[in-house]
Amino acid sequence: MKINEIVKLCKENEKREKFGAEVDRITSVRPSERQLRLCDMEYYSFIHFGINTINNVEWGKGSENIAAFNPSKLDTDQWCRILKDTGSKGVIITAKHHDGFCLWATKETDHCVTNTPFKKDIVKMLSESCKKHDLKFGIYLSPWDRHEKTYGTDEYNDFYIRQLKELCTNYGELFCLWFDGACGEGPNGKKQVYDWQRYYSTIRELQPGAVISVCGPDVRWIGNEAGKVRESEWSVIPLDKEKAEAVMENSQQTDDGGKEVAEVGERDADLGSRELLRNYKELVFKPAEADVSINLGWFWHNNFYYLFKKNRTAKDLADIYFKTVGGNATLLLNVPPNKDGLIDKREQKTLRKFTKLINEPFRNEIKNVSFFVINDTLDERKLDENGCKFCDGECIIKADFTKEETVSTVVIREDLRFSQRIESFRLYIKDENGYTEIYKGTVIGSKRIICLKKKVQTDEILFAVTGTRGNPVIRDIAFYN
Repeated sequence: MKINEIVKLCKENEKREKFGAEVDRITSVRPSERQLRLCDMEYYSFIHFGINTINNVEWGKGSENIAAFNPSKLDTDQWCRILKDTGSKGVIITAKHHDGFCLWATKETDHCVTNTPFKKDIVKMLSESCKKHDLKFGIYLSPWDRHEKTYGTDEYNDFYIRQLKELCTNYGELFCLWFDGACGEGPNGKKQVYDWQRYYSTIRELQPGAVISVCGPDVRWIGNEAGKVRESEWSVIPLDKEKAEAVMENSQQTDDGGKEVAEVGERDADLGSRELLRNYKELVFKPAEADVSINLGWFWHNNFYYLFKKNRTAKDLADIYFKTVGGNATLLLNVPPNKDGLIDKREQKTLRKFTKLINEPFRNEIKNVSFFVINDTLDERKLDENGCKFCDGECIIKADFTKEETVSTVVIREDLRFSQRIESFRLYIKDENGYTEIYKGTVIGSKRIICLKKKVQTDEILFAVTGTRGNPVIRDIAFYN
């Protein structure tokens, strides 16, 4: 293929209104600073731990005898050391799950860790360990509370706000408040109407840098718990599809022994195409997050079915990492401590293997690369290394290597400060036939990881944008052998 043919292919995009009022409307939807920070974290951890761990169940009923809670070897430094060493950038703890048992020294209920033989404030312990090991700290606080007697009344929202305030003021800076959509009956048989806007306002006031995830305005659930992303994972989406009530309808509402964790749900295959967005007046920037557990359940279990038959392997997790982090989503990987309060040796071994697999493609970056942009008249202009990699009119970036290189992996990132713009692209290598296509993809967003099926040898690669909303803005392109 010749260069002028590739340029012609890129020019076909203009037939789809590269510029115009609708494109301007879509690309004006841009992320907040807190969202940008989260996208750059890429991979962080969930810790499900509590009375459910001791009782070997996924969902407690709220009537558990908390005197049984005494994890004798609990070590939050061990959690953080292992998670940090295996690539995680932050930790989110289940400060309260649906059973209502609180892992911090709350003044709002006796159903908490300080009234157990263990007595220590685990949220405080973990917040201090995260600071020590340079990990960001976040909190999951279940709105559903199967223990609290006021649940199902207006008074419960006041109770919940008071608990939120405790967590938002006593444990340092939080990077995330994470809410799922579970909403069942409380001890009085009633369901609660959650005052989401009041929850959000409290968090914005007390923790303005924290993202509010899933049932919140900042980060959206990928739609399944198996790490499956869409072919085109858009971050600019209709507001109506991501209101808390809509998320709740699609969340897990019953305890099926953890079976739903492994299921793949197809929740709206298209969330952000131009054809879809033109039907919606209000749009939001809401990046995707994939929540995945290292094993079948969210809490640690000591039976054969959970620990051996259904645990994900390191390869399973690595595949999920490349598809999520490499497909415009973040990865929230759950690693539940065992009854003693430690990350089990089996999970440690899996995490170490997982880390080796996800680091392997990026061990050897090709450094001596010069970048040029090519416009529709075939004029070339060398890029300033400190600037964005696209300006008005260009449709192709040429990467020139100082010598022939073997390339196995390519990583491309858009500059999301200017929204998500690229709709489709292709990669070509220079060879004896001119240029040969080696990859064809759709969106890029925060990161696109391309692990080529077959290594290629070349001294030049073309990155051609064949579909875009306005001028695309590339943050960086990297090549690895």
